[in-house]
Amino acid sequence: MWQRIVRWTAMLLPALACIGSPQATTLVATVIGPDGAPVPQVVIHAMPVSGKLPATPPKAAQMDQVDKEFVPFVQPVQMGAAVTFPNKDNIRHHVYSFSPAKTFELKLYSGTSAKPVVFDKPGPVTLGCNIHDWMVGHLYVVEGPWFTKTGKDGKGGIDLPPGEYLVKVWHPWLKDEPAPVRVKAEPTGDLQAAFRIVLTRPPATTHDKR
Repeated sequence: MWQRIVRWTAMLLPALACIGSPQATTLVATVIGPDGAPVPQVVIHAMPVSGKLPATPPKAAQMDQVDKEFVPFVQPVQMGAAVTFPNKDNIRHHVYSFSPAKTFELKLYSGTSAKPVVFDKPGPVTLGCNIHDWMVGHLYVVEGPWFTKTGKDGKGGIDLPPGEYLVKVWHPWLKDEPAPVRVKAEPTGDLQAAFRIVLTRPPATTHDKR
């Protein structure tokens, strides 16, 4: 008898927990260029209008070095995230950044760097290699846990709990930052946001593969 009660209680608890939890709404953002073509590798992030952020632990991230390039070219991370920089080439690299959001240096190494770098301030971080001048990569540190990056189709999705948000985009070649889009996440349906942006590519350097 008691075993049955315990078994049924164990089955009901997860269901009751779901009933009391808020339902997330999926925001699908689309980013296109002046010609209407989709723009990949654009960071999309949402901030609550209230300014209140949940105490969500940041996920660790990774920025690879492959064939003398940073991979991916653009990587969004949450503030406080620990990022590793594995060197998958058969030569050594010397990774550094002078960006205000994070200044650091990983001296000559191969394989995985000695320890991850923690990014504790929001904003863009430009990466370089002291040995290979053409190697450039970008991290974008966001304050909240709601962010993504567009794929080849220019789209990115974010699951948002109920509330009002300002949705913004970022790319290292962004000419003018577009106005944020204000959305209201409700459990009644998904959301859409669209951005049209202009990218200004910097002059190519020797061996530039971008």
